[in-house]
Amino acid sequence: MKKIFIFLSLFLTFIVYSFLVYTTGTKSSLVSMNKEAITGKVLYQKYNCTACHQIYGLGGFLGPDLTTVFSQQGKGEAYIKAFLQTGTQRMPDFHLNNDEIKSLSEYLKYIDSTAITYKN
Repeated sequence: MKKIFIFLSLFLTFIVYSFLVYTTGTKSSLVSMNKEAITGKVLYQKYNCTACHQIYGLGGFLGPDLTTVFSQQGKGEAYIKAFLQTGTQRMPDFHLNNDEIKSLSEYLKYIDSTAITYKN
């Protein structure tokens, strides 16, 4: 009887916690994604950038991690746009137009603003 009570109390706690996390817990007062960044996210998914690049530690290992590429020293918006316009030996040129490049850059800017970095 005691085991059943413990199980039910843990199960109900899990249900309440899950409900809170999936409803109010995911709403953030941080930077919200603008329409340009949403378009960039769709393009990032369309061209399957995750196959080679990581964001928040998830994705491929062929290309660099893009989580904080926008704020890294020596990089930034011009750096991102140059790679997106021409590609490299390992990264194909997707023949993106200026609007698509701007959208992808805005998405990476948003990702960078929400990233948590750790200093050594």
